[in-house]
Amino acid sequence: MKHIRIISPAGAIDSQWIDQAKIRLEEWGFYVSVGKYAYGHLGRFAATDEERIADINVAFADPTIDIILCSRGGYGLQRIVDRIVLPKRPKEQFPLVVGFSDVTALHNLLSLHNIPSLHANMCKDISLLPADDIALRAERDFLLLFHHDIAASSITTLLPTNSSLNRSGKVVGRLIGGNLSVLYGLQGTPFSLNRIIEQCAEPPILFIEDICENHYHIDRMLHNLRLSGVFDAIGGLVVGQFIDCQDDPSLGCTLLETIRNIVDDYSFPVLFDYPSGHITSNYPLLLSAQYQLIV
Repeated sequence: MKHIRIISPAGAIDSQWIDQAKIRLEEWGFYVSVGKYAYGHLGRFAATDEERIADINVAFADPTIDIILCSRGGYGLQRIVDRIVLPKRPKEQFPLVVGFSDVTALHNLLSLHNIPSLHANMCKDISLLPADDIALRAERDFLLLFHHDIAASSITTLLPTNSSLNRSGKVVGRLIGGNLSVLYGLQGTPFSLNRIIEQCAEPPILFIEDICENHYHIDRMLHNLRLSGVFDAIGGLVVGQFIDCQDDPSLGCTLLETIRNIVDDYSFPVLFDYPSGHITSNYPLLLSAQYQLIV
């Protein structure tokens, strides 16, 4: 029986979502434990920086834990990502970290070491989604079937979309990325996309998504990636959901057109409207695994 540890490494969460997620995960056949500070509330955070670091490091150090499920995102991991201690054992024995949004900082840390982690629903959505939801079922299968050897040897094909903004092409590469705002905040640090790309044997596929950002903020963040050479070094781009990010008419185009315009000078394939991000049915993506992108 696989062991899932639920922790709250960033924002505080209503305890009912941890409890209800625990019930559903147990129904799926997992043994579930909860971190010491997972239920805490300290302003916008689940606990102090030191307490949240302790929960993360304890979970990584425990060889009986197969999966670390982050209860929610919010904000807080960038404050502590440099103090997370990865276990000194083969990466094949690392637990699978699950989460998205602010958890992107933790995904980047693991991507630096080519350690797979799952961009997927956290406690509230695991609690509330209907049992037949396609994203929830896919996440359940990932958690039940995941094995590092499989992740290292198999190639998964990304789901197709029909956006008129797509750019055709085909590429195979490691999947990296996550929440654009968090990725932008990590640029120029040891956990930047540039550092991760340097560790890739071939140009990777970059995934981005975001929520509640101004159109011009998105423009600024994407030009940061352009100016820092990220777009010169990737083999493909997957654009997830940009929720509550309103178009700004003064910029002369829609937000999604802004993304397309910024990458117009590159030749890699681009896939828009991927069903992952801050949406109810957030389709899981295994970061650091090999994916095939066909547009």
